[in-house]
Amino acid sequence: MTSFVSHVTVDSSDAYTLSEWWKPVLGYQDVPGDPNLPGHEECMIVDPDGEGVNVLFVEVPEAKTVKNRVHLDLRPRADLRDVEVERVKALGATVVDDHRGIYGPGSGWVTFADPEGNEFCVLRSREEVGAADQAAAPAEPADA
Repeated sequence: MTSFVSHVTVDSSDAYTLSEWWKPVLGYQDVPGDPNLPGHEECMIVDPDGEGVNVLFVEVPEAKTVKNRVHLDLRPRADLRDVEVERVKALGATVVDDHRGIYGPGSGWVTFADPEGNEFCVLRSREEVGAADQAAAPAEPADA
């Protein structure tokens, strides 16, 4: 028997406020029929398409003091990485480190922090990864 990831839990000082910040970043919503409200110590947000992993924000008394041991890697659903990077910045994320181009043109990711300092990364879109794979593939001979 094996297990699967039910949801990712994020410790926070204000579960409601942090869940509200993450909803537009991920395009998620409250659990249908169970809205998150100010003062709730646990706030779950879910992918409306049912494809993404649910995220639970839980209030804890201690503040974040060191780098996350686990973090979220976000892949844009439709836009390119750089468009998503700008969108996430406009929502209030703070750039921690920019690794774009680290493995050549078009490669890499950007590491951000959410309003409570939890780190996450924005990766290239599937389209960008596919285009890079195609460009790296050896060309087929003309007579193939």
